[in-house]
Amino acid sequence: MQVSQKQEMEKDDPNDHGNLGKEICVSTVEGLKLSWQRWSNDHSEYQKHNPFSTNRTLMVKIQKGEESYGRPKEGSKTEQRGKDAHTHIGKEVQELCSIIKSIGESREDGRTVVEFGKLFERYVTISNKVVGVLLRARRQGLVAFEGEMLWQGRDDFVLITLLH
Repeated sequence: MQVSQKQEMEKDDPNDHGNLGKEICVSTVEGLKLSWQRWSNDHSEYQKHNPFSTNRTLMVKIQKGEESYGRPKEGSKTEQRGKDAHTHIGKEVQELCSIIKSIGESREDGRTVVEFGKLFERYVTISNKVVGVLLRARRQGLVAFEGEMLWQGRDDFVLITLLH
């Protein structure tokens, strides 16, 4: 059986640590063997960082206080999904503020207020997450209202003030 020159280079490369993206010709048994070994090495390395791995002896633990603690691996799909979600929620908060401005009443101090019931009826046709978006906007200092949580019906007359 004959091994291609590319496979031979791959085999002899001392810096080969199982990196993905390198091409191996898998038309030979040797090529299949090299491909499988690379996948196995990559998977073993991945499992060292997987908190749900059953092989706890290989796990690399991130300590509390380290910069990467509680954060997804840089460049991972999880990190990208988090960034996308943050952007999406930011847009929903902006949209909520513009709706408050459009349906609310201006006060003498220049701030806009709207009753929760009126906002709920208008915003629920856009999104069913009106309370969650309101809480997020309050954390960002964009709106103010009394109480910890707002409930449809019970809190319909609570005033929501647009701060910015």
